[in-house]
Amino acid sequence: MDELTPRQIVAELDRYIVGQEGAKKAVAIALRNRWRRSRVEPELREEISPNNLILIGPTGVGKTEVARRLARLAGAPFVKVEASKFTEVGYVGRDVESMVRDLADTAVNMVRVEREDEVQEEAEQRAEDHLLDLLLPPVAPDSPKPVPESGSAPGGVTLGSVFVAGPQGVRRAEDLPNGSQGEVEAGRQEAETQEAEPQEAEAREERSQDPAARRARTREKLRKLLQDGKLEDREVEVEVDQTPSLDGMMLPMGGMDGMDHNFTEMLQDMLPRRKKRRNMRVADARRILIQTELDRLVDMDEVVGEALARAEEMGIIFLDEIDKVAGDRGGAGPDVSREGVQRDLLPIVEGSNVQTKYGLVRTDHMLFIAAGAFHVSKPSDLIPELQGRFPIRVELRSLEEADFVRILTEPRNALLTQYTALAATENTQLDFTEDGILEVARVAAQLNDRMENIGARRLQTVMTTVLEDVLFNLPEEGQGALTIDRDFVANRLENIMDDEDLRRFIL
Repeated sequence: MDELTPRQIVAELDRYIVGQEGAKKAVAIALRNRWRRSRVEPELREEISPNNLILIGPTGVGKTEVARRLARLAGAPFVKVEASKFTEVGYVGRDVESMVRDLADTAVNMVRVEREDEVQEEAEQRAEDHLLDLLLPPVAPDSPKPVPESGSAPGGVTLGSVFVAGPQGVRRAEDLPNGSQGEVEAGRQEAETQEAEPQEAEAREERSQDPAARRARTREKLRKLLQDGKLEDREVEVEVDQTPSLDGMMLPMGGMDGMDHNFTEMLQDMLPRRKKRRNMRVADARRILIQTELDRLVDMDEVVGEALARAEEMGIIFLDEIDKVAGDRGGAGPDVSREGVQRDLLPIVEGSNVQTKYGLVRTDHMLFIAAGAFHVSKPSDLIPELQGRFPIRVELRSLEEADFVRILTEPRNALLTQYTALAATENTQLDFTEDGILEVARVAAQLNDRMENIGARRLQTVMTTVLEDVLFNLPEEGQGALTIDRDFVANRLENIMDDEDLRRFIL
């Protein structure tokens, strides 16, 4: 973020989002202001409020994508929530503070992953050493050593009968005459030298070493096999932690959200954990052992401290469907809590302390980005206090045919690029011609005009219908190139475009 100017932020967003220059400019300024605020003297820093935004525009024009890409670009904790899921205090449903708890969880997971990446190599090395201990259990220091028997070589290897080679052929030593004892000894030594030395040279060298050195050599051989993946199917016995079960316990009523969820996790942490020994493959044991070592190497106190600071100073909460809680005041029936949700949102947006399982989290400097279509209600239908907490309003325009052509081709994750990559997995190359792309964009724009305007999401429905038979038959009829031109698109959509009722269901 130290190097990204607002112009560079907009350029980065252009790689994924087509058009909507006003929204990109507004979020780029809001993001850069965070960096500027961190450079201000501490006394004035606390007085600078974030530039909360309201993005106004129909569905499918890029409101959510702008906020999500902005959070990834900044490396900031990000959470997306729907305002329509919240209810006023006293009603059954999610309370508005749960979005701050979700943001805290996201920040902790983000920082934890960063810390685990830093110690990943050390954890893998420790897990490998643990696997070697399981494959080659350590020997007790007071274990007795084997004593060689009479007539046997050092290490307990029996020599057996000795054969002597002489002018008369190979004969047993005990069959020679008594006067030939010198020849016997000479023959015995010669036989031992010629026959036993090549086979037992390495054995004698190993016997000359102490048990610790021999064990170290064996361990290194096992390590090489383990690193080469030749022991993946070998079974080992691993001791794992067993999560305490809460079955049969009296828990708070009202679901598993909010403080009930925190209470359940706290109760599980208080109960003693049991150890259980399980037989599993080396491949599965390695994954469990690596995670165990990561848990030991990562200091969760430091992780939580940095995560909460990052959530408070850099957190972004995207509040979608804000228009669903706006409307006539004093209503009755199912929508009675809409204005109550706005009143509950007000202290969160303007700044307050929210209790999470990691501690208190301040929301004073979190960036809130609200979004809504506002095709039924208007931004002015929000309570005045909440309107004042979103000083920046950006209107996103509807997408047209020319925008659809750019969406299909320009972004890094363009729809045509995705389908081309999917077909390539079946050894098939999809070639989209220019007139074929124009026809897809024309049909999508026409359908948005005739029916509900769902923006760029209409392209997904059109492309799915155009390539339905192709994707279905790829495993049997693939292996080649397929050209998607205007005639191909028109033939696939001809019947659907002519049938008004069928078009409503399929497209």
